[in-house]
Amino acid sequence: MFYRENGQFKTTYRADQQIFPIAQDRIAILALLVVAFAVVPMLASDYMFRAILIPFLIFSLAAVGVNILVGYCGQISLGSGAFMAVGAYAAYNFFVRIEGMPLLVALLLGGVSSMLFGMVFGLPSLRVKGLYLAVATLAAQFFADWMFLRIQWFTNNSPSGSVSVSNLQVFGFSLESPVAKYVFCLSLLAVIALLAKNLVRGAVGREWMAIRDMDVAAAVIGIRPMYAKLSAFAVSSFIVGVAGALWGFIYLGAWEPAAFSVDQSFRLLFMVIIGGMGSIAGAFFGAAFIVVLPIFLSQFLPVLASLFGIEISTAGISHAELMIFGGLIVWFLIVEPHGLAKLWSIAKQKLRLWPFPH
Repeated sequence: MFYRENGQFKTTYRADQQIFPIAQDRIAILALLVVAFAVVPMLASDYMFRAILIPFLIFSLAAVGVNILVGYCGQISLGSGAFMAVGAYAAYNFFVRIEGMPLLVALLLGGVSSMLFGMVFGLPSLRVKGLYLAVATLAAQFFADWMFLRIQWFTNNSPSGSVSVSNLQVFGFSLESPVAKYVFCLSLLAVIALLAKNLVRGAVGREWMAIRDMDVAAAVIGIRPMYAKLSAFAVSSFIVGVAGALWGFIYLGAWEPAAFSVDQSFRLLFMVIIGGMGSIAGAFFGAAFIVVLPIFLSQFLPVLASLFGIEISTAGISHAELMIFGGLIVWFLIVEPHGLAKLWSIAKQKLRLWPFPH
């Protein structure tokens, strides 16, 4: 009976339309932020930061961007890896070619460059949709791979396409330690996720969802499909581009075009499917699932095999991870197409009725 809104009266429209109308949700989110910003940096190890927390934060940010395009606007995209690559390489060029360029500004300019790139490859969405649009966005992936491998200007004349950054600072604070990188990524994620949540709750978000549900009916009631689709590509590409810049600058430090291959695009799409399409919270669930599951399986499968007297190699573990991962994706598509976010929503609804059956 602790998760109920009985007695929580709203006296203004602003109070009724806030992101978390139930007081328990606001308290839980505030506590989560306090733990993330204050407790985790004191307790987590360097391995936890490098292998789990920082990749989780960056993938969550990228999944938020992909979810805006795929989940809210219904435009299937397989070019997310290309948008991440454009954001990373554009931020790199701004950072190394302009003397005194602040890191934060370079990351945001990388997102803007990715936004323009995404809008160009989003133009086919005005004429095609579904599988045809997926193939059109896949062209962005192949074009980005060719561009960063063949045009050496983007990689500062590096013949292999590999670039690196060092001595990163934000407002005079060094980002060399894992804790500093974690706090920086967490701060960016919190700000952008809040902006994205407010955006999808507003008029623009309702236009995206109308296009997703039925674009012909949306056009009949006065929604401009061109504006809605291109704005979805623009916002999504910007967020994914910032995530790509963070992936290169903060997580990798040195990277090449293979770091943003088509596998990265599929991985982000799987995050949205597993976490829940059309849900900002689903991006976090999907990213946690994708990041934690391989680590858990790499530790659990050898133990399970030893119990049955089976010797399993490292390659066998890797193949088993892929099979289990693919099976779980199929299971989610069949059993719960709305992903982990829907299961979380159902659990909260049951808590609102607990302990009564009706």
